[in-house]
Amino acid sequence: MAMYKGPIPERRVDGPAKRLQQEEQLQQRQEERLGQIGALLLPWYKDHARDLPWRRDADPYRVWISEIMLQQTRVDAVKPYYGRFMAKLPDVAALAQVEEDVLLKLWEGLGYYSRARNLKKAAMQMMEQHGGRVPSSFEELLKLPGIGRYTAGAVASIAYKVPVPAVDGNVLRVISRVLASFKDIALPQTRTWMEGLLKKTMDQEQPGLFNQGLFEVGALVCTRSPDCGACPLAAVCAASKKDLCREIPVKSGKKARRIEERTVLVVRGRETARPGMAGETEDPNPAGTADGREEVMEVVALKKRPPKGLLASLYEFPNIEGKLSLDPESVAARALLSQIIGVAEERVGKISLLGEAEHVFSHVEWHMVGYEIWVEGSLPPTFIWADICKLEGKYPLPSAFLAYRKALSKVK
Repeated sequence: MAMYKGPIPERRVDGPAKRLQQEEQLQQRQEERLGQIGALLLPWYKDHARDLPWRRDADPYRVWISEIMLQQTRVDAVKPYYGRFMAKLPDVAALAQVEEDVLLKLWEGLGYYSRARNLKKAAMQMMEQHGGRVPSSFEELLKLPGIGRYTAGAVASIAYKVPVPAVDGNVLRVISRVLASFKDIALPQTRTWMEGLLKKTMDQEQPGLFNQGLFEVGALVCTRSPDCGACPLAAVCAASKKDLCREIPVKSGKKARRIEERTVLVVRGRETARPGMAGETEDPNPAGTADGREEVMEVVALKKRPPKGLLASLYEFPNIEGKLSLDPESVAARALLSQIIGVAEERVGKISLLGEAEHVFSHVEWHMVGYEIWVEGSLPPTFIWADICKLEGKYPLPSAFLAYRKALSKVK
């Protein structure tokens, strides 16, 4: 029998082995592509980085506070909050000791108040376990309340030059386009996959600048409507070359928010302030009558929310579920409101409709209607009379009630 003397054919690779080989080849090409971006990104960032207050000093505490504030909040909105926060709480020790009401007042308007409470918890843990310092280890940072992988990566890389990635929404969008990846960026496994690639390929000498450069490209250039002509990464961006930037990134839709209807009551009254007065206003001298004169002050009813749940531990105007439709002139409206507030009907004075308002939280929407009600005398112990002249400086009141705060003429 004649023997075959031609070239030996390559062994065919199929099934799982073939898929594994293809995945390895794809990852190698992706790593090669990402390995090129540092040389393009760093010079661009040094020339185009915005002058932001938290970038002027890479102090770990300042980096940490700014990163928590920037979560789900616009940069321009954060600037004044950051300045006030650092002036009042300049270091870990001050944050660990601050009273909760003071902390929440500093945070008022930023939303997601659990972030502020976690800041204090983390600061207390730093005092107990890290000598009052922000830890430098990525792993130790992850053990602190309120710090996830992104924040740990940002603090470790920017403040301590630890070469770890910090993958936020901007980075997910930029890298998805650079790689022309159709992976769903809403899935945790996509973020994990991207972190692994970047850890292998990011600049090892200047990891903080590398991460901040990616943030900046995503914020200024590689936006939802990208300006590819101005992008420093255009030369290596697969989505740009294939005209796929409108299709990438892929992100699955969020669950629809739940709608809640509420009736908000701005309950107003007047109190006579006297020297040393310790009344329902929680203020020993609410009107500042140091010269001994009695003074009438305008007050508004507030109630403190429970320590857990939505808007935990913040103050609010009295409110109930459902939207009441009341005729302010009717006896029935006065009777119903007296029951809700918990005072005698004859103590309920003028009632005015304040109109409707809406507020959007991450998972729920409040559709509200508001009424202003004047009440004479004291309130049930579930409420406090708050001096409206001190409302801005003392009581943390969520922005959900902003439309109804404006009904208080002395509150700007």
